[in-house]
Amino acid sequence: MLEGIVRESTSKKATKALRRDGYLIANIYGKGKENINAAFKTNEFIKYVRNKETLAFDVKVGDNTYKVVIQEYQKDPVTSDLKHVDLLLAQDGVKTYYQVPIKVVGTPKGLKNKGVLVYHRRRIKVKTTAENLPNVFELDVTDLDVGDNILIRDIKFPEGVECYINPSVPVVGVVKAK
Repeated sequence: MLEGIVRESTSKKATKALRRDGYLIANIYGKGKENINAAFKTNEFIKYVRNKETLAFDVKVGDNTYKVVIQEYQKDPVTSDLKHVDLLLAQDGVKTYYQVPIKVVGTPKGLKNKGVLVYHRRRIKVKTTAENLPNVFELDVTDLDVGDNILIRDIKFPEGVECYINPSVPVVGVVKAK
C-alpha cells in the first residue's frame, strides 16, 4: 500500500520545501467529502502507480486509508518531472466521472498498406460507481485498414457504465502515412 503524509500547511514556502525533499504534492477529494492535502514520496508513487493492477488503488494518508483513482496530474514543462496529482475518492454507491484508459490489442492490417495507428483518445470519460469501474477498455484493432476508425459507439460498455461523449467521436484509427 502506498503511504503518504498529511500536509499541515498549503503555503508556497511549505510546498517548495516538500518538493525539495522529494515529495509529490497531492489533493484527495470526493463528492460530499472534505479535501485532504497530502504528499507522497515521488519515486515511491511512480513505482506504485506503474505496477498497480486496477484503476482504483488504496493509499494511506495519516491514520486513514482511502481508495482513490488518479484524476489528473501536472508535469514540469521542461524536465517532465511530476509536480502535482489529483486523486479522486472511489466511493461505493456514488456515481462519479472517471477517466478509463484505452488498451489496443492486435496489429491492424492497415499497417501493411502504409498506414499508421493513431490514438485519437488515450482515455474515455465515463460515469459509474466504484464497484462497476472497468480497469481498461480493450479494443481489437486487427480488422482496421487505412481510413478505418473505432468510434465511441463501437465500444461495448459494461452494465452500469455510462458514456456521454458523442457516439461518432473516434477513439483509435489507421491513417495513411505521409
